Amino acid sequence: MIVNLPGSPEMVSECLGIIKEALPRALELLTEQKKSVVSGHGAILSDSGASVVPTTSSSKVKLAPLRKYRYPIIDVEFASDCIKDVCSDKEVTTETVPLERSLNRIVAEGIHAEESIPSFPTSFIDGYAVKSSNGKGIRVVKNVATAGDKQPIDEVLQSGEAIRISMGEPIPAGADAVVPLEDTSVVEYSIDGSEVIKVKIKKTPNYNENIRIIGSDVSKNSLVLKKGERIKHFSLGVLAMLGKTNILVYKRPSIGVISIGNNICEPKEELAPGKIRDANKFTLIHLLQNYRYKSNDCGIAKDNPDAIKQALEQSFTCNDVIIISSAMGELDMLKRVLVEDFQATIHFCRIKMKPGKYTTFATLMYNETWKMVLGLTGYPSSCAITCILFVIRALRLMEKSPYDGFVPISVPPNSFNIRPLPYNNDDCPEYRLVKVNRTLTGMTTAEDVSRLLSNLDKANGLLIIEPKKKYSSKDSNGDYLYSYNVILFHENYYQ
Repeated sequence: MIVNLPGSPEMVSECLGIIKEALPRALELLTEQKKSVVSGHGAILSDSGASVVPTTSSSKVKLAPLRKYRYPIIDVEFASDCIKDVCSDKEVTTETVPLERSLNRIVAEGIHAEESIPSFPTSFIDGYAVKSSNGKGIRVVKNVATAGDKQPIDEVLQSGEAIRISMGEPIPAGADAVVPLEDTSVVEYSIDGSEVIKVKIKKTPNYNENIRIIGSDVSKNSLVLKKGERIKHFSLGVLAMLGKTNILVYKRPSIGVISIGNNICEPKEELAPGKIRDANKFTLIHLLQNYRYKSNDCGIAKDNPDAIKQALEQSFTCNDVIIISSAMGELDMLKRVLVEDFQATIHFCRIKMKPGKYTTFATLMYNETWKMVLGLTGYPSSCAITCILFVIRALRLMEKSPYDGFVPISVPPNSFNIRPLPYNNDDCPEYRLVKVNRTLTGMTTAEDVSRLLSNLDKANGLLIIEPKKKYSSKDSNGDYLYSYNVILFHENYYQ
């Protein structure tokens, strides 16, 4: 590789500053470090936020109104089952990650404890180690033991003696109980007042009181994490205590997010007439992050066959799953490019729901590698709804999560502060973002936050309004006949 720079120091500095970030990538290409090239390219896309760089590749799609491709409209349940069938059949590989990067990953093998925690009896509290058979009374303080002492007391505790002990410290030989400090009083100090010579035990101790026995937290050879279980915060701490520094987990798919549209631009750009700034891509990227999935910003593509094909080709090089935000136009370019240029299988592209009717799910092989494409349409609220219902489920299935979906809870109509009560006159279910609260009395209340974009961050649930169901109907006792189903999708509610 030869780099030729201009002559003046100012130009050398400026030009080198421009290309220096690309030099490591160039060296990886020259030395054929394929894995580094792919991951590095994904990082560059993620950091830049730039629009997709055009290539010379042209699409086979002709600019004519769509007449050839027709796809049936399916129910939400069928779409969800279709995603499950396709993703469950996908072979999942494993990888070993360091402990510090294993949080929220799915373990690919059962993890057993090779040692007990604690491996020796320890004290629960700060106090005095004693013989429980001595009961109450005055004890001679033998020594002081603190957690982490290099030379702990090795003499056996005798009758009438006590040893000052700290929480977590090994129980001295001969002791079988620990008396809290508040249940003792000092009887005698040393002449200089620096040490306690005698202490009075004011309460009769019980055998093994305030002692953590061997294996009380984790017993040796016990199963700490089952295969397919997600690593959470406390599990991470247990793994650290057991010295598990490398964890075998299921590999997560790499994710790219693209926006398609002739009228959208990056947030940093000045608005030209007829243009809007891209909101959907950033909504999706950060919604995925809320569920602990990192994604790459693959930019904006124009709504024409060549640009869409080029954007997909570039994204496929470093991503397994591509999430696309686009409008559904008369020419329906996305699906036609997928089918004609990539021989993709369109599993579905019309769902009996609102919003999200034109959600697309497709799979294909690119350079002998399996790829998944999920096309979402509409405003940020619509993209968020279909992302929660379909994208999150697909990603969880692809990493073998035991919890791939969201289970609705039943909320009675009198819990809603929405008037009139939500009603759906169409023949397909309607989904609305809502904020669900629990009152001090245990009652559930829900507030519709779907109407204003500025309110969407308050949403923690998805209200499902079934078609033509009269939720306001009551029986002879004045009780409501029907309840609403609400999906609670907060990241802490499910795994």
